[in-house]
Amino acid sequence: MASHNLAYIKIDELEIIGYSVAAEETVVAMPQLDVCFDIGKAPDQVIPINNVLLTHGHMDHAAGIAYYLSHRNFCGQSPGTILAPVNLLGPIREIVDAWSRLDGNKVPANLVGVKAGDEYQIKPNLFTRVFPTKHSKGSVGYSVIEKRKKLKPEYAELTGPQIVELKKQDIEIDYPLEIPIVTYLGDTQYVDFSQLKYIAESKILIAECTFYETEHSGRAEAGRHMHINEFATLMENLNNEHIIVTHTTQRTPMREIRRILKEALSAEIYEKVILFMNKRQR
Repeated sequence: MASHNLAYIKIDELEIIGYSVAAEETVVAMPQLDVCFDIGKAPDQVIPINNVLLTHGHMDHAAGIAYYLSHRNFCGQSPGTILAPVNLLGPIREIVDAWSRLDGNKVPANLVGVKAGDEYQIKPNLFTRVFPTKHSKGSVGYSVIEKRKKLKPEYAELTGPQIVELKKQDIEIDYPLEIPIVTYLGDTQYVDFSQLKYIAESKILIAECTFYETEHSGRAEAGRHMHINEFATLMENLNNEHIIVTHTTQRTPMREIRRILKEALSAEIYEKVILFMNKRQR
């Protein structure tokens, strides 16, 4: 039996599963991309995923690190890779070492420290790019980007042998093409992410909007989270096809969150919005 009752969304060929409630737990996985954004309490359903992209070290996002790594080892899987802000690597190693001693067996791990601007290869043509967020020290977000090479228009009509001949002459016949598939903001205050093209044009945006009541704007600022007013401003400047809203608060009922979102967003943007925790499997 699965350990969690997770939300489930399918967009074209991509599945998004997970759980995200503010101050309780956040874990968002995309199995086809082999990535899990944050790890929450490490639900069984995400253990097979090879890459955990950790945004920051708060307990509700990171508590399951040791279990994720240990359970993969128990099941005979390769050591999981955890990308984390570089300032967290020391504490994470201490946690994993402590659990190794408690368990009586070494817990293998591939820990990779990242900072804004870094890239990490997930698959041959699939990379994650790291960008800064505004939440806790060193906190980051991640975009998953497919990189291809596209033939330059002037060579489009050439035959295969002609293209081979140009390559032999070291002529550049193609150019790099980036296709941003998904961006995960993690916990963050408002930042004008429209300045980063790969975020603004990601097919899927997974974004927190924690607070919705007018009187909760102070709570949002104090916790460095997004309030609906900031969220609405941000969405107006982005061009994503799908917007998945995570990290909703239990202070506001889901039906009220839907109503406030509909009022705050343009009709065009609201049509793109999916409330993550409104998609839990039954």
